[in-house]
Amino acid sequence: MTRARIDARDWLVAAGVAAILLAIGVSGHPETTGGPISGVAVEYLFGLVLLAAGGLALAWRRRAPMTVLAVTGLCALGYQAAGFDAFAVAYLVAVYAAVRAGRRTVTVVVSVIMLAVLPAAAMVTGPYDTAAAFARARGVLELAWLIAAGAAGEALRQAERRADEAERTREENALRRAGEERLHTARELHDSLTHQISVIKLQAEVAVHLAQKRGEAVPEALLAIRDAGREAARELRATLEALRDDSAAAPGMEHVPQLVQRARTAGLDVTLTIEGDRTGVPAAVDRTAYRIVQESLTNITRHAAATAASVRIDCLPGKLTIQVDDDGTATLDSAPAPGVGLLGMRERVTALGGRLRAEPRDGGGFTVRAELPVERTP
Repeated sequence: MTRARIDARDWLVAAGVAAILLAIGVSGHPETTGGPISGVAVEYLFGLVLLAAGGLALAWRRRAPMTVLAVTGLCALGYQAAGFDAFAVAYLVAVYAAVRAGRRTVTVVVSVIMLAVLPAAAMVTGPYDTAAAFARARGVLELAWLIAAGAAGEALRQAERRADEAERTREENALRRAGEERLHTARELHDSLTHQISVIKLQAEVAVHLAQKRGEAVPEALLAIRDAGREAARELRATLEALRDDSAAAPGMEHVPQLVQRARTAGLDVTLTIEGDRTGVPAAVDRTAYRIVQESLTNITRHAAATAASVRIDCLPGKLTIQVDDDGTATLDSAPAPGVGLLGMRERVTALGGRLRAEPRDGGGFTVRAELPVERTP
């Protein structure tokens, strides 16, 4: 559980309560009634310190409510013993904070002890009889106000608990709906694509086998179809597993060399450069980098009429850059219309807070460059 931070509002409340206590104490203390402040006794100065300390301790009421309850209670007893009749505002605020934090039983026990001990503290500066001491203690800590502070804290605690439960229920419903949608999508993909991809892969493998059996040269295009069919089947299985189980592993940068090798098999001269430390790169960034390289090489193979391409991935402090260049036919005057693949890349990059540039280069060819922010995980 994360401990609450002390902010400006905490200090403002604490300073306000301390100022109120000091004002009440100075105006109501017998040492200052009708006399100069230079004649104050040591206990008067001690009482002022306790009044201020009890108020300022409230700055920690959210961070350490039970400690603040004990401190404000001791301060109330101390300035009561010093002869101050100041109302125990700080202790009431501490009761409210402790009950709000869920420490009801301990708060009740401490408050009962406070009600029992206050009369004894009032008799320290006597001489007072028992009745007078109880009357004076009652003026410091009214039982009705004590109950009201505890009730207010409990009411707010219950309201916050109900709000948390409502938020948790909304999140659980959203996760359940997302899971149902993933399963529905997985079923649709399985029913619509698995069979067709399996047929393509099988036919390509049979054709390669027959050609090799006859001693004929296997065309490079046929080998590329076979390998692409195998990869498509593998990726479809991985996608279906990820949809059925969102913890399933998805391809990342460690699989980029395989993408490059398949592009080479298809006849594209591709160079790959990966620089920097990939340790701690978030999984979402890792997967997005793989998808950008995959889609870029697919577009080059299908549409660019290129003979060579380069892939460069730089793992820099705070960001990851991916750049894919080709020597295809794209020019500044004949920029290709963005297709579904490029739009998908842009959506992935934007979702991670990154930037994507995909455009023809001066002198011909096309460049895809993505910059993804990285907050490395330990």
